[in-house]
Amino acid sequence: MTLATPPSQAPPVLRVTDLKKHFPIKKGLFSRIHGHVKAVDGVSFELGRGETLGLVGESGCGKTTTGRLILKLVEPSSGDVRLGDSPNLAQIPNRQWLPYRRRIQMIFQDPFSSLNPRMPVGSIIGEALAIHKLAARGEQRIKRVHELLEQVGLNAEAAKRFPHEFSGGQRQRIGIARALAVQPEIIIADEPVSALDVSIQAQVINLLEDLQKQMGLSYLFISHDLGVIGHLCHRVAVMYLGKIVEIGPGTALLQQPRHPYTKALLSAVPTIEKEKRRKRIILQGDVPSPVNPPTGCHFHPRCPHRFAPCDKSYPNLAPLGDGSVRVACHLYDPQYKDQLPESFRSSQSSPAVLTA
Repeated sequence: MTLATPPSQAPPVLRVTDLKKHFPIKKGLFSRIHGHVKAVDGVSFELGRGETLGLVGESGCGKTTTGRLILKLVEPSSGDVRLGDSPNLAQIPNRQWLPYRRRIQMIFQDPFSSLNPRMPVGSIIGEALAIHKLAARGEQRIKRVHELLEQVGLNAEAAKRFPHEFSGGQRQRIGIARALAVQPEIIIADEPVSALDVSIQAQVINLLEDLQKQMGLSYLFISHDLGVIGHLCHRVAVMYLGKIVEIGPGTALLQQPRHPYTKALLSAVPTIEKEKRRKRIILQGDVPSPVNPPTGCHFHPRCPHRFAPCDKSYPNLAPLGDGSVRVACHLYDPQYKDQLPESFRSSQSSPAVLTA
């Protein structure tokens, strides 16, 4: 696994603080609320300029919902989302979102359903230019559409064709061109290569890397493929049941995972190199329901190292060592260092401890 090289340190272009989305469960004739699905339950992170942050986890953990909440494609229940020095975008009305929409765009997972089948490609891309008044009608807009198509590896003739006339990889390139049309600072890529053949995946990933170098883009890259995440992302955040359980530099997190859930995820990554294979960790039970998550740490019913405090209180996402890695796990909390289970002690040659 080739790991991404971190960019130079720069102020964050995106700050997300305690972001939540609880979908109401409505039943009966009068649509009374009977509980909530806690899809995203207090997510916080920062994204630097020119940085790629990977967001990983099992299906249903809240990755895609997090991306849609940031763009306000889904209305947040609460939380704080800021682009640089902007106001809290989670609270401003949708009609005031347009200036910020230009700064942050999304590439969707399905490259077919995300494109209007009734519009030619030139109109799909040109629509963004029209809404944001970035190119006048006529020759100027057509020229800009052709430039965008060529930038993503398609020829100008593609502007006259419809989405169904393209392959999956070509359609995803059209989606990327549409996102680039408004010259954004940030792109949220929601599993942009999961629906593509492996050979095409590599082409699209290389394209995203080249565009980042050329334009200084920041990516929030949502994926379940840890091989792709390791190659592309400077930092990685691991989600479980609506919360981030570990976040840190890609090298540190993928080579020395701390949270038991992260270890289990990485142990499932196949490799042909015998010396790099990890002992497979088989988690017991199923992912708990987000309607009624377990008390304390949400992972404790499946954790092989659970001990006394795990079912009583949820651990804070606290820094380890120099603070570059943060983990939400009681196993690394100094106040419990004398209570650690033997299963964990025997698995650690030199256990890390949370900083004060």
